[in-house]
Amino acid sequence: QVQLVESGGGLVQAGGSLRLSCAASGSIFRINTMGWYRQAPGKQRELVATITAGGSTNYADSVKGRFTISRDNAKNTVYLQMNSLKPEDTGLYFCNLKMLYDYWGQGTQVTVSS
Repeated sequence: QVQLVESGGGLVQAGGSLRLSCAASGSIFRINTMGWYRQAPGKQRELVATITAGGSTNYADSVKGRFTISRDNAKNTVYLQMNSLKPEDTGLYFCNLKMLYDYWGQGTQVTVSS
């Protein structure tokens, strides 16, 4: 059984910052990719950023230069530092763990006011 628990969402003004965390527990393979996806109301879920166990990262074009993904392999935890937030960053942010299967967290709300 794998569980992902997210934290760190909230309400922030445009230009502000937030840091999301996601801790994975259970049977975690050493080789995996962790990441963040988001879903705005009425829109499909989209990739925000991913990071492999070796530290290779991938970002959506819309967040490059503003968001930074990192991880602590010893703690099976992934972080998303979000700076210069924009109203269009508003959405439900989901943590993802890719091993043989995809695992998802319950989501944490990020709201950016203009």
